[in-house]
Amino acid sequence: MAASEVNSYDKPQQSDLDKCVHCGLCLNACPTYRELRVEMDSPRGRIFQMAQVASGAAEIGPSYIKHIELCLACRGCETACPSGVEYGRLVEAARAEIETKIRRPWRERLIRYIVFRKLLPSRFNLGFAGAVLYLYQASGLKKLTRMLGFLPRRLQELESLAPEIETPFFFRYYGKIVSAEHAQRYRAAFLGGCIANISFARLNEATVRVLRKNGCEVSIPAAQGCCGALHVHAGLREEARALARRNIDALLDGNYDAIVTNAGGCGSTLKEYGELLEHDPEYAEKARRFSALVKDVTEFLASIELNPNLRVFPGVATYQDSCHLAHGQKIRSAPRALLGAVPGLELREMQLSDLCCGSAGIYNVVHTGMAMALLEKKMAAVNSTGADVIVTANPGCILQLRAGVKKFGRGQKVKHVVEILDEAYGG
Repeated sequence: MAASEVNSYDKPQQSDLDKCVHCGLCLNACPTYRELRVEMDSPRGRIFQMAQVASGAAEIGPSYIKHIELCLACRGCETACPSGVEYGRLVEAARAEIETKIRRPWRERLIRYIVFRKLLPSRFNLGFAGAVLYLYQASGLKKLTRMLGFLPRRLQELESLAPEIETPFFFRYYGKIVSAEHAQRYRAAFLGGCIANISFARLNEATVRVLRKNGCEVSIPAAQGCCGALHVHAGLREEARALARRNIDALLDGNYDAIVTNAGGCGSTLKEYGELLEHDPEYAEKARRFSALVKDVTEFLASIELNPNLRVFPGVATYQDSCHLAHGQKIRSAPRALLGAVPGLELREMQLSDLCCGSAGIYNVVHTGMAMALLEKKMAAVNSTGADVIVTANPGCILQLRAGVKKFGRGQKVKHVVEILDEAYGG
C-alpha cells in the first residue's frame, strides 16, 4: 500500500494554525500533558510542531509522528481554548498528512488494512469475526487460555480490553421499521454503528426500545454502515469519505425527524460529515443536510417531552462525560437531565468528569500504557464518589471503564444512559 498524493486540504491549514496564540490555557485540559509534563505532548506544543512542518522548517519524522499519535484527540483543549482553535480538525489533518508521507512497517500496514479496509466497513466480515470471537469466549477457551497463561503479557493486556460478544447480533434488525408505542410523534433513523452490532447489541436494542417508549417510529436502514470515525482518527480520510457517502445515500432522503446514534464518538464524526466532504461537489450540500439531522440519543430525548412513566431505579450513579460528546458535540446537560428524571437514582458528580478515561477509539489498544495511567486516575475519581453505577454515553468509554472496574474499581456496574432509562421503563 504505497502512500498516495495528499489533498491540499488534507493537512493542517495555515488559517487554523494561526488561531493559536500559544497562551497555554489548554495545557491543564490535556491528558497527555498532565501525565507527562512534556510541552511537545500538549496541544500548544503539537500545534507548534504542525506549524513547523507546514512552513518547511521541520520534516515529518519519527519525533513528529510520535507526538501527534500520542494525542488522544479528546478535544478537551477545544473547551479550554479562548481563541476557538479547532484542534480536532488540526490533529486529524496532521494524521492524514502523515499517512500520505510515510510508509509504515509491513505488520502495521497489514493490521491497518485488515481492520480499516476489510473489517469495519463490512457487515459480513464483522459478523464472521464476531462469531469466531463468540465461540472463543463461550466455549471456555478464553478462560482456559487465561488460566494457563499462554498469552504473552502484551496480548493479555489487549484481551482484557476486548469486548464481550453479544448474540444474537443487532444486524438482525437491519432493514426493519419498528413502530412507536402508543401515539407516534417522531420518525427516527437509528445508526447501529460497526463493532457495536456485535459487542453492544443489547445496548442498541435498549436504544430502540427507549425511542419507541417516547413516541418514535424507529427505522434501521439496511444500507447503513460504519460511520468512519475510527478512520478519521487514524488519518484515513479518503476511506472515511467513502463510508460517509454510503451513509448519506442510505439515510438522507428518508424523511426523518432525526438520525440517532448512541455513541458519542460516532456522533461527533457524523455531525462533521459537512466538513469531511466540504470539497466534494456532489456531496458537500448533502453532507451538511445529513449532519444537521444527526442527534445523540441523549440530546434527542432531552429535547422532547420525555415519557414520565419511569419506575424507581434505586442506586447512586456518577456520570463520566464522553470526550466527543462533551468537547466535540458540546453536550453535557442532556445526559444529566435524563438521569435526573429517573426516580430513586442519586447522581453524584466526580472530579474532572470530562477528562478522558483513555479509551479514545482504539487508543487504549495502541497506547495501552498511557491509557491505563489515565484510567487509574479516572477510577480514583469514580471511587471517591461512592457510586455503585458508572454511567456514560459512549460504547468505547464503557469498555474502558469496565476494564477500570476490574483493575482499579470496587465492583461498580458500568452502563449507558439509555440502559438506565430502559431499565426504568421496564425494558
